[in-house]
Amino acid sequence: MAPGPKLHMKRLAAPPHWMMDKLGGVFAPKPRSGPHKVNACLPLILILRNRLKYALNYRESQMILKQRFVKVDGKTRTDPKYPAGFMDVITIKESGDKFRLLYDAKGRFVLHKIKDDEVNMKICKVKKVSVAASRTPYITTHDGRTIRYPDPNLKKGDSAVIDLETGKVKEWHRFKPGCLVMITGGANMGRVGEVVARERHPGSFDVVHVKDATESKFATRADNAFVIGSSIYHPLVSLPKQKGIKLSIVEDREKKLASAEKKKRGKR
Repeated sequence: MAPGPKLHMKRLAAPPHWMMDKLGGVFAPKPRSGPHKVNACLPLILILRNRLKYALNYRESQMILKQRFVKVDGKTRTDPKYPAGFMDVITIKESGDKFRLLYDAKGRFVLHKIKDDEVNMKICKVKKVSVAASRTPYITTHDGRTIRYPDPNLKKGDSAVIDLETGKVKEWHRFKPGCLVMITGGANMGRVGEVVARERHPGSFDVVHVKDATESKFATRADNAFVIGSSIYHPLVSLPKQKGIKLSIVEDREKKLASAEKKKRGKR
């Protein structure tokens, strides 16, 4: 195998949450190196072409981006393969669209429409707290930001609310029992609930127990939990359609059958 970075990606090797059809071609867009990993991002071309249907093909989506219509977190992005990820704010000037990238209850990326009061703020998870060579304290967030001189009480796993215009921390929320979290990894990806308890396992992975709005309980690794509010009554961002509640297989089937029956009646 040739040395160097891999510049291509086969469609069958693309992450399943991109929801690319198997017979639509051989290759998929390989995301650039950026703030989010390959398995946790959605390239801009897929947002414009596959999700929003603003472009029919790669060339049309490239023309939209090169006209500088699309902004991610308040900054203009012209690369079709730029990796947008969880909690990123995407605005399209010409159409007036404002979206936040979140997960639905099945763990797939969803473009959630937001209002003007949410456009200039973003929640970032603290991944690292450290001190630089010149004794400057700093934190590193899940989207690759480095913020100097943060609040000294901030710890790994907490969430900071970032003002996208200034890049500074407006407020922060502790990762503790009672807080509202969205799960960003594992089998429960996309579910939203209140942290009930946290189990410490030195030398292994800490486990958190979460209870959702339907009183259904589940457990996941602490690293998969992303704080989105201080309590269930105070979410910092608006949530997608199902509000992070995962339906059982039977409930999901009944919902799909009811929807299909409704469509059939409409055609008659």
